[in-house]
Amino acid sequence: MNEIIFFLRNQFPNLFKNKPNEITKPIQFKFENENENENENENEKQIKQISIGYYSTIFLFKNGKAIEYLDENDLNQKPEKIQIENIQKVSVGVRNEAILTIEGNVFVKGEDINLNNPNEFINISSLIEDINDRVIKDIVSGAKTIYLLTSNQNAYGIGSNQYCQLGFDFKTLQKTKKPILMMKNVSKIFSGNSSNFVFLLNSNQELFGSGYNFYGQLGLGESIKKETYIKKLTKIQNIPKGKIIDIKCGYFHSIMLIEDENQNPKRKLYSCGIYEYNGLGQNGRIDEFTEIKSSLFDDDNILEISVGHAHNLILTSTGKLIGFGWNHYGQLGTGNTNDQLIPIQIELPELRFNENIYNYHISCGDFNSFLYYSPLSFSNLEEDLIKLFRRKEFCDISFKTKNGEIIEAHKLILKYRLKDENQNQNQIEKLQEIISKKSIKESNQIFEMIYSNNSKINPKLYSEIKEIINLNEKIEETMKRIYLNENENENEKDFIIERKEKQYKFPKLILIMRSELYRGMFLSVTEDKSNKVTDYSELSNKSFQIFEYWIYSNQIKDEIQITQEIINEIETGIDYFQLNQTNPNLFDLLINKFNNQN
Repeated sequence: MNEIIFFLRNQFPNLFKNKPNEITKPIQFKFENENENENENENEKQIKQISIGYYSTIFLFKNGKAIEYLDENDLNQKPEKIQIENIQKVSVGVRNEAILTIEGNVFVKGEDINLNNPNEFINISSLIEDINDRVIKDIVSGAKTIYLLTSNQNAYGIGSNQYCQLGFDFKTLQKTKKPILMMKNVSKIFSGNSSNFVFLLNSNQELFGSGYNFYGQLGLGESIKKETYIKKLTKIQNIPKGKIIDIKCGYFHSIMLIEDENQNPKRKLYSCGIYEYNGLGQNGRIDEFTEIKSSLFDDDNILEISVGHAHNLILTSTGKLIGFGWNHYGQLGTGNTNDQLIPIQIELPELRFNENIYNYHISCGDFNSFLYYSPLSFSNLEEDLIKLFRRKEFCDISFKTKNGEIIEAHKLILKYRLKDENQNQNQIEKLQEIISKKSIKESNQIFEMIYSNNSKINPKLYSEIKEIINLNEKIEETMKRIYLNENENENEKDFIIERKEKQYKFPKLILIMRSELYRGMFLSVTEDKSNKVTDYSELSNKSFQIFEYWIYSNQIKDEIQITQEIINEIETGIDYFQLNQTNPNLFDLLINKFNNQN
């Protein structure tokens, strides 16, 4: 079910039929995708993301497919299906669009990248000179520039450098049609669909910026406010205390979301730039990030922020939608077209399809805004681990809820998901103490968050368990630790696959999670469940090492060189082991790596 609430200049006359040109109050409707496949289930048709630019809007679905609406004001306008599969994220600027696939490829179209055919998507990740940097994990669009964050935490930019938004003097670099390295050791990139400037955050929480700064929107301080263009990446001083959660950029201003665990509420908003169209949430020109204060934030935690050209939306933990800034087209949803200098709560229709506000997201364009329902997405390994938690055949540790119900889990998973204090015994006891005060529903949610590390399942409960779990470790890293600690896990590796002259040891728990073949074998009523030895000799040792590493991490080792022979062997092995695969599957990863190597 695709629930969307929108308020906007109506750029979609065919989609929103019989609606006025300007819709100033939120209207709720079910989005019907004309390109849907009737054979797909409702969950696969569900919207995952909406990205809005000046001339186009992309709707991305959970099945990895996307459609695009162009701003043509044509009553017969129909969406165009984007001919790219396995899409993970979309990002739209003024005259550019970027598509990130699950395999880590980026496809881009735009005037500043492909002048001869600006409406054709081209694969730009393959244009990165360093082949070790060709797997992309995030994309961010500026107005005329697209930024890439690689799996090695390096930031690249492509497109226009008219305002020095690539971190180089525009006199020496006007634009680039190939991704150019901007900075190494980057954890996050921030820009906006109408922004000609960029922020890069490194792993030490140091913030750097470059680009258009005529209105002070980079927050560099009064001493540099006369600089129209910041020609190289410059460290932003006097950042508010706390962890930078997000920065959203407009044309005239920037909004920063900071989390400070010593304060209540934990998250605060800061802005810098100029109050043109009232986009700052406070008056005057502000050259350093300054807190936006409002009683609307007092009792709430801020979940998400979104910024358009000069208007802003904030979604809070109690379901408030708060807005301020430019409202000439009714894009704030206040019921009128008056700009709003200070934050104001927006009256919404009742959210029909899910009471959990964490399943809702906001997206702002230049002239429009969306609030849409998009349930949680999990990685392949998170999905597999949650499915494993629901399988009780190999559970070996029990916990009692407040009503006396028993909930079971797996020691091997808890051993690595809980912080290592006295071999986890203290953490197990703390977990039991928490579970003893919870209902069976809350207890299930706690274990699902431990297994997946996805706090959005229930953020309130997550705050109670975060002291005892490996808070910042991704599931892939947990699984790799299980894989690497061979000696420590010797007793837990209770199944042997023998190949030629070498043995590979696995915990049965991992195999039933990842392979239908072994799941059937271990869970069979008649099958011998002892330390069974099998022999599968069609795979070379190198191919089997790829299979082994993927079982744990859903990844391929960087140093592995892929050949056509290996691809053929793995394709056979995938069928034999009946690997539990979703996107990206092992075969797709191999093909992608093979193509990038060549």
